[in-house]
Amino acid sequence: MQIRLLEPADIPAAAAVLRRAAETFFLHESAPEDAAGFLAQHDAAGLRRNLDAGFVYHAAVVDGMLAGFIGVRGGTHVFHLFVDAAYQRRGIARALWDAGRAAALGPGHPGFFTVNASNFAVPFYASLGFERTAPMQVDKVRYNPMRLSMPLVGAA
Repeated sequence: MQIRLLEPADIPAAAAVLRRAAETFFLHESAPEDAAGFLAQHDAAGLRRNLDAGFVYHAAVVDGMLAGFIGVRGGTHVFHLFVDAAYQRRGIARALWDAGRAAALGPGHPGFFTVNASNFAVPFYASLGFERTAPMQVDKVRYNPMRLSMPLVGAA
């Protein structure tokens, strides 16, 4: 497995991974029109907009195939973390998290990360140390606001 920055040429594959993972793991919880709205907002054009807006994306490539990706907004919010169902349970999500976290940490980082986790993803984020900050919410999809507080390097 190779973890590297997501390249513009990866966007169609990343959008396809996102769509398949969303349909497999959480869109079944949403009304059809809300699921369609979510997919329209998070398609290839949406990923391009996020890259252009400064979101930092990393890709996991396995045997030449894009298996998953992470996108971090503003250095603190895990906006996207998707791994294709065919590549689940191989440590890819954790490796992507490690890459996204490492890229975000540095001087001036506030010492926390947030995520709006699907019901399916809550156990994964909890295993990383994230904790729920509010009950499950609904905005097109069901999600759970979570936060990970980290000790700041060099803090007394």
